Amino acid sequence: MPTLRQFQYLVAVSDTLSFRRAAEICHVSQPTLSDQIRELEAKLKVQLIERSRRKVVMTQIGSEIADRARRVLRDVQDIGELAERGRHILDGTLRLGVLPSLGPYLLPIVLPYLRQRYPDLTLYLREDTGEGLLRRLDDGDLDLLVFPTPVRREGFSTAELFREPLWLALPKNHPLSVKDQVEAADLQGLTVLALETGHSLHAQVMALCREHGANPLLDFATTSLDTMRQMAVMEVGATFLPALYVRAEARQDSELAVIPFKEPPPSRDIGLVWRAQSARRSEYLALAAHIRDVLANDVPEVSTLA
Repeated sequence: MPTLRQFQYLVAVSDTLSFRRAAEICHVSQPTLSDQIRELEAKLKVQLIERSRRKVVMTQIGSEIADRARRVLRDVQDIGELAERGRHILDGTLRLGVLPSLGPYLLPIVLPYLRQRYPDLTLYLREDTGEGLLRRLDDGDLDLLVFPTPVRREGFSTAELFREPLWLALPKNHPLSVKDQVEAADLQGLTVLALETGHSLHAQVMALCREHGANPLLDFATTSLDTMRQMAVMEVGATFLPALYVRAEARQDSELAVIPFKEPPPSRDIGLVWRAQSARRSEYLALAAHIRDVLANDVPEVSTLA
């Protein structure tokens, strides 16, 4: 039967398409890795990899088996974590994925509390687009996401955290900047900037523009809320900014007007997301409760969700 080590080698080759880089990742010599891959092919009686001097190509069946091997390795990791969690709660390393439009403005609020309450917990943080984070979570590269909900994909569990309103950001001299609150009707004909395609806020802003007659600036693309804020100051267009970003950055910009929407405002719901079969479910639920408590006490800009 194939060994877990052989599966690990196969997945590393599939990920890198390089025997040299795969051997480095697995901390073995290249000949050792190559021999183990050949032994795996002999056991399975099928060619998994096409080899040449120029490149490495996975066969179709090799790619399919590598995908299955990832799941096997992930499940074995979960079994080990289950045993470990039986002895400890929220210690060791937690690989956490966050959106660039959320992590830098939420984590400084909650991390000091978590460090104090769980001194043995080490957080490894990864920023990526929504699709990138979900893929990394599914592959086992991440343990947990702070992510917009609901997640319309099988195999994940969630715990709701909070609802974050969006605010309208405009240059100080814009006619709408004198208003205490803006309404949906104020968006009619407004030129709007958005994050580029692939970011979760992009689809939400596009939907708001369609619904209320605003004009998205389609030849503008950025991955940064800071860039959108600066472009709004330069009168390129208005933009929607999440409340935690407004709290952390936008309110300090003297050239920018940030205005809340009349109730109910456009908003996004944020929760914790993990693989449904994870052994750490009870820990994640406890973590969600702690985060909600911190936000309820210290951050009036958002509303916590049960």
